[in-house]
Amino acid sequence: MKCLILAAGYATRLYPLTENYPKPLLAVGDKTILDWLVDDIDGAGLVDEYVVISNHKYAHHFDKWAATKSQKITVVDDGTDTNETRLGAVKDIQFAIDQLGLDDDMLVIAGDNVLDFSLIKFMTYAKEKNTSCIMRYYEANEQKLTKCGVVTIDENDKILDMIEKPAQPKSHWCCPPFYYYTKADAKLVQKGIDSGCGTDAPGSYIAWLCTQTAVHAMEMPGKRYDIGNLESYEKVKAEYKGITK
Repeated sequence: MKCLILAAGYATRLYPLTENYPKPLLAVGDKTILDWLVDDIDGAGLVDEYVVISNHKYAHHFDKWAATKSQKITVVDDGTDTNETRLGAVKDIQFAIDQLGLDDDMLVIAGDNVLDFSLIKFMTYAKEKNTSCIMRYYEANEQKLTKCGVVTIDENDKILDMIEKPAQPKSHWCCPPFYYYTKADAKLVQKGIDSGCGTDAPGSYIAWLCTQTAVHAMEMPGKRYDIGNLESYEKVKAEYKGITK
């Protein structure tokens, strides 16, 4: 299995902290955000390569970080220099697939979130379902739902519908940026792009994919800490206690 880490954003809401430094390498406690994610995932022994998808501005920082790790980590530079010229998450995924000739199951994650639970639980769930999978959590605030991917599911966790940033959410199930693609479904990313799926938000591919084949959604077994601005970063640094579940 390959793990694709989405890290090509510019984190403009965290300026000046991230003006010349990537958000995924910011410290939370005694580790960087990426260290928390990679060290946890590696415990399952299922991933044989981590692929960090960066923009050109920050790629050298990820190269330096990768050199300190024992895992096989490949940094892919998508060639963009500004927030205005970014490819978008779905096109970045396809860019990495093309650049490296990837042909495997894939765990695809945002590189700027920390969790209080192990992602190994999600990987195990996906293997049991034998389909592409996402996670979901209950979001009571309807205003927040309009800014994320929202799913409706059946009694077996199968996705019936997924919409990114819906004006009128059909459920309270919100989707964080953690995905599992089967090898077969990873081959369909370009088809999704060609079919007109959104390319900025990573969930847009899943919104299209679930109209083509079965995709399941696991209820998130803990909390996700989203670092969106300077205030939330300070809060996460003060509150985060590591992986406890």
